Amino acid sequence: MYAFTLDRPASLADAVSAAASGGQVLAGGQTLLPSMKMRLSQPGRLVDLGGVKELSGIEPNGNAVVIGAMTRHMDVANSSTVKSMIPALADLASHIGDRQVRAMGTMGGSVANNDPSACYPSAVLGLGATVHTNKRRIEADDFFQGMFTTALEPGELITAISFPQPKSAAYMKFVQAASRFALVGVFLAQTAGGVRVAITGASQGVFRHKGLEDALNKSFTVASAASVHVDADGLNADIHASAAYRANLISVLTQRAVAHCLA
Repeated sequence: MYAFTLDRPASLADAVSAAASGGQVLAGGQTLLPSMKMRLSQPGRLVDLGGVKELSGIEPNGNAVVIGAMTRHMDVANSSTVKSMIPALADLASHIGDRQVRAMGTMGGSVANNDPSACYPSAVLGLGATVHTNKRRIEADDFFQGMFTTALEPGELITAISFPQPKSAAYMKFVQAASRFALVGVFLAQTAGGVRVAITGASQGVFRHKGLEDALNKSFTVASAASVHVDADGLNADIHASAAYRANLISVLTQRAVAHCLA
């Protein structure tokens, strides 16, 4: 690593001030620290959010669950509130990376980073969640803007994410064995506004599949999901899987998610 200074603010106000003055925000560090070790990133100043207690915690709020940005994956996976209200979200968190990653990684860090193969963005988009920042609230459909790109402005910090409780939901992931990221992941939710199908790992960023949503809104059955043609155009193709293979996975995983919701 290159030399850097480390700030560890104890309040959100101090964290926002440090970030606004040019500090690189450090949440769980699961992407930033490896990048620094490989000298792919060299921030001169880090702002560690680990000491900001107000950014952690899980609370029910009416028909929603509000999760602080610095809440660890492990805590989401083990939360009785999340398990009761949105079991699919707890299940998703329990299968992120390995135990060490789940013990250190944070929800806010993952969502702000917006890795195109990360799991949490599909839950945020699939459930129609709301991202809370120190400045505003951003709806999921407006938040994700492409590979490693979000609606966050310079110096803007995620403080919490509010997940509305769905009628039913399921997350199905085909794991890329070496990285434990999703080769393809499908988060399906029956919400008050209809069925939402969010896909990660298959393209340059998380996205909703309108064809699957339209079909499942008409008939929420496995056969209905299976009848939808998933186009491979625009999907990722690499050493791990072709675009056609990923398209097939989207279909298969969606069918499994529907079956899980109906079981």
